[in-house]
Amino acid sequence: MRGYSSGLATGSLQQSSPPVCFDRREICILSPKRMWWRYERASTNVPGSFFGVWQRARRRSDGGPQAALGTKSQLQACTLSIQVLEETLECALLVQALGSNAVSFPGSPAYAATEAAYWSLQEAQLYPSMHRQGHAPAAGFANIDGGGVSIDLSGLNRVEVSADGAVVSVGAGATSLAVYAALDPWNVTAAVGRNGAVGVGGFLTGGGISYVSPRVGWACDSLVNVEVVLASGEIVDANATSNPDLFWALKGGSNNFGIVTRFDLRTVTTGGGIVAGAISSPFEERQAVFDAFTSFANSSNYDPNATLITSLTYRPSGGGWQAVNSKAVYTHGSSTATAQTAFAPFLGVPNTTHSLQPTQLSVFANESATPPLEWSFHTATYQCSATLMAQISERWQATLAATSIPDLVLWSFTFEPLPTVWTARSNAAETGGNALGVTEAQGNAFIQTGDRLVAEANEVARQMGLLLPFQYLNYANPSQRPVASYNATNVAALHAVSRRYDPQRLFQRRVPGGFKLPPPRS
Repeated sequence: MRGYSSGLATGSLQQSSPPVCFDRREICILSPKRMWWRYERASTNVPGSFFGVWQRARRRSDGGPQAALGTKSQLQACTLSIQVLEETLECALLVQALGSNAVSFPGSPAYAATEAAYWSLQEAQLYPSMHRQGHAPAAGFANIDGGGVSIDLSGLNRVEVSADGAVVSVGAGATSLAVYAALDPWNVTAAVGRNGAVGVGGFLTGGGISYVSPRVGWACDSLVNVEVVLASGEIVDANATSNPDLFWALKGGSNNFGIVTRFDLRTVTTGGGIVAGAISSPFEERQAVFDAFTSFANSSNYDPNATLITSLTYRPSGGGWQAVNSKAVYTHGSSTATAQTAFAPFLGVPNTTHSLQPTQLSVFANESATPPLEWSFHTATYQCSATLMAQISERWQATLAATSIPDLVLWSFTFEPLPTVWTARSNAAETGGNALGVTEAQGNAFIQTGDRLVAEANEVARQMGLLLPFQYLNYANPSQRPVASYNATNVAALHAVSRRYDPQRLFQRRVPGGFKLPPPRS
């Protein structure tokens, strides 16, 4: 089908014109009787006008495909008739199974609301695949084009805290902000998105970098159970004792194995609050910031309660390079003095903004919505080095100075520490491991995001011997291959899980969005 949205959001059955659907000539030629049976099964839900269309097509094929469809134009006419009918039948079957309030069509308020909810313009411009909160920027990752059905999970947004506050169960359509808001009164939090608008579904199945990652590892490492719908329609739990291979694969394997409908995560204490804010320094102080970043990330006494994101921004309309900004969060306790000690390397650099203050994650993560924009992400991982960061910065300055750039374009280059305490926690036995393949030896690194200039940064890092293979899936560009970066053993294991739980390869062949499993390595 094309342009139909199925989910738990309120909707209505409306159809203003016949839709366009997949190319299915084989149905017209090879299996008209099967289509006739399907029509009879769903006859009460199909507009009567389509009955005549099917009757004419069926009579043409009674004498066999060659006799009935002797010319190309006849074949095309028959194909179109069958396509329209089959699509209508499929949609009718969805309505029959789910109810008219769960299926929305073009022109309905629910359909329009789903289209408007996407974070990037590239997604919003496609017709509705699986959609939770739609924060993936690339076209087709949380949407579909060229024919298909969108499963909108935003209605699965319940957040429930266990009686002891140790586990939070989160519907796959919930936002990170909803999780923070539910957990703050318990003085605990969970590893979900740092921006409150980020949905938990794609975030967790892509690995996930959270404010508490230095304490728990990748966000997916804090999972204790997932509820998932397999390609067969069976609903199963995956955890350390039930379907453990599927549980492992879903932690970084993205949308390749099923549709997760609920995540159960371990919580961690916040000690009653957090300290968070921004530390900004003039661009001219970038080398001092790079030194501070390296000292912070490489520290042998890294405080796992401290987490940070450092960004360089180039805005042509704003005169070029902007201040170097670091978003700093201390995730345990509301003592500003303790947080300042953790972030002392950055506070020692001359700054124009220093806003560290006690707050709650539900407040700090409630960021202002960005206007609809077209986004392009790229990612890379490097060993942490102030010299490397400086050389990358110099390379970018030279490239951008020599490039004519429209005022509406903005480049943001983000550096995120990947300290050894993080990778060690991720590989701890009690987490059960994940598919990402990041070892402790790859700790004290940093993940960098940006645009096409990442290729230049990679070349600098490669020459210095500091380029690491890992590509973080949630930041990757469609031209990149993050799953292939996990390592050969993990890729082979992911294929084995796919063969076991999805033998017909539905999520490889019929769910085109996102990063599919790469060919197995020989």
